[in-house]
Amino acid sequence: MEKTKTVPKNEKKLKEPCDYRIILLNDNYTTTDFVVDVLKAVFHKSEIEANRIMLNVHRKGKGIVGQYPFDIAQTKVDQVHRLARQAAFPLKCIIEEV
Repeated sequence: MEKTKTVPKNEKKLKEPCDYRIILLNDNYTTTDFVVDVLKAVFHKSEIEANRIMLNVHRKGKGIVGQYPFDIAQTKVDQVHRLARQAAFPLKCIIEEV
């Protein structure tokens, strides 16, 4: 007896999830040391990379910190805002779709 193979007619291809950039915004109150500490703690940046990002944000008004799937990006933004509130700084970051 011969076996037949069934092929689905409408096989849906799954799309990769979109990535989102986290953009750190400059302000006139948050200390550079605090920004570097946050970049190291939340985004696992090295001291050199954290300082480079911090200086870029300071000079240009904003800077890209990383690129992640939405849920991870949202969690990291929430962590940054929570740490900033605890330290009484107005540090903010936003999410932008790539």
